[in-house]
Amino acid sequence: MGLKQYINETKAEMQHVTWPTKKQATQYTVVVIVLSLVVSAYLGVFDSIFVSLIKYVVPSLGY
Repeated sequence: MGLKQYINETKAEMQHVTWPTKKQATQYTVVVIVLSLVVSAYLGVFDSIFVSLIKYVVPSLGY
């Protein structure tokens, strides 16, 4: 496949793409940011719990 054919086929495929509206893109972005914050808080809480447990079990580590 030549470069010209590849570009032409890519352009043809891009015409079939259904792009989100500006409102949808904004909503999806907000969802991603909120979920990222929730997951990071969740992981942070469990990290703190595990660090506390490690300090309790092995106090000589001195974190």
